[in-house]
Amino acid sequence: MPGKILKWSAIILGGLLGLLVLAAAALYFLGSARLNKKFDVPVETVAVPADAQAVERGRHIANVFLCTRCHTDNLGGELFYDIPGMLSIPTPNLTSGAGGVGAFYSDQDWVRAIRHGVGYDGRALFIMESKAFYYLSNEDLGALIAFLKSVPPVDNTFPERKIALPGRLMMGAGMLPPLPANQIDHSAPRPTPPAPGMTIAYGEYLSHTCTECHGANLNGAPFGPPGQEVPTPNLTPGGEPGSWSEEDFFKTMRTGITPNGRQLNGDMPWMYFGQMTHDELSAVWMYLQSLPAMSQGG
Repeated sequence: MPGKILKWSAIILGGLLGLLVLAAAALYFLGSARLNKKFDVPVETVAVPADAQAVERGRHIANVFLCTRCHTDNLGGELFYDIPGMLSIPTPNLTSGAGGVGAFYSDQDWVRAIRHGVGYDGRALFIMESKAFYYLSNEDLGALIAFLKSVPPVDNTFPERKIALPGRLMMGAGMLPPLPANQIDHSAPRPTPPAPGMTIAYGEYLSHTCTECHGANLNGAPFGPPGQEVPTPNLTPGGEPGSWSEEDFFKTMRTGITPNGRQLNGDMPWMYFGQMTHDELSAVWMYLQSLPAMSQGG
């Protein structure tokens, strides 16, 4: 009898191990398929000006929409995420220097990458705030591209992005954030951008980037590595900013210090948002104040 029990135990254990191997293989291939999926995106024609005023406008957009935060101040890129044994993902060199995509990107390539989150090879870009950039007006997008084409070349070459076995398993299991290209309806009619001005609508236009961290309703969302997420602050009147004045908001965005003397977390890119003009920050404040007071999310 003991021999039979051991035999059946070994058979059951072997079967369970086999199922685990099959499940891992399925997740690996699913994750790889998601990473290597090719997108055939219809790209809109966007006029790209070359005058100094447009280039300067593009420089401003690159700062306040965080291009320079991820790709560095000279847009030469950096190794943004590097977790040994899991993944290695650089933010690309956007210039025309050695290793830079600016050396061969066409205007259509820029539109595809910025607005749709799809690289020149048709694959989804891994770290790209295209969900927010999708709302950029043609004028602002054209100015941004004009600026990107004007920046001095920087020689900075990175290896291709690498997603190792654990990362592919996590991608297959849905444990990593979805790729931006999968979250955009690429064939939908273009949203109509509001006219620039001190209005709630223009404040919403400028705040799309905020939803990447603070959630679609801006009341906070999980942020951080899988299993270590913490909720981001609630930006609606139901959160801390609900007790601020407009002057408090301006000072916080310009200095990184809240009215109660708290230094904003380093993950909050206030030093970039703080470069918005007075009218832009006023519009953002008006929009945030117009939101319903919601409880903390995340």
